[in-house]
Amino acid sequence: MKDIFKLDGKVAIVTGGAGGIGKALALGLGIHGATVVVSSRNQEAIDKVAKKITEESGNEAIAIACDVTDESSVQNLADKVKEKYGRIDILVNAMGMNIKHDAFEYPVEDWQKLFKVNVEGTMIACKTMGKVMRDQKGGAIVNLSSVRGIRGYTGGNSGYCATKGAVELITKALALEWAPHGIRVNALGPALVITPGTAHIAKDPTLAAKYAAAVPMGRIGMPEDMVGAVIYLVSEAASFVSGQTIYVDGGLTAA
Repeated sequence: MKDIFKLDGKVAIVTGGAGGIGKALALGLGIHGATVVVSSRNQEAIDKVAKKITEESGNEAIAIACDVTDESSVQNLADKVKEKYGRIDILVNAMGMNIKHDAFEYPVEDWQKLFKVNVEGTMIACKTMGKVMRDQKGGAIVNLSSVRGIRGYTGGNSGYCATKGAVELITKALALEWAPHGIRVNALGPALVITPGTAHIAKDPTLAAKYAAAVPMGRIGMPEDMVGAVIYLVSEAASFVSGQTIYVDGGLTAA
């Protein structure tokens, strides 16, 4: 029986590839055989990620800077990848941000910043790479959602929850619309993951214990925990799976 999880010969783009989750996903794709294009606004950071992928996987990886909120920048990324490799098989949108405010006082400009990156950025990347996938009659997309896409949370997270709810429905809508073109669109829904932006939690034993206690499996997620779900979703193993979100959350959403 062939290995239905292998990604040999596939070309994958990871937006947000310099972030904690994005970096782990990009490396995982490379290790499982894909040629990886790592992208974010920080060229120096993605150069390091691409180098690490090549060293650890033996597969080619390159870094192309891109701002997902800028359509011309995303189109430039698509054009460069298609020019070099002739195709785009996989898109993983791993970028995202959070700005926390009390809902009574939530500044409109910060609300708009969140939607600009988390929602508009996701859609711009999907539609741009999606056109390439349409023309080649197939591809797989994974968007970064969150458990907060289906469960509200306190602590100033109303804006973040709203954006992730939007990502969930963008994923479902595109899965329906693009199914005739052979494009599968799914999402990854992590619970709290320790990244550079949440490292302070891991460093505070009291805070870490508080968050871990809320997870049925009793621990906080790590970027590496996210890799298996994404490899599954972009591989032949998930050839009949589209419009779904896999919650990698230690059982949190089971309650």
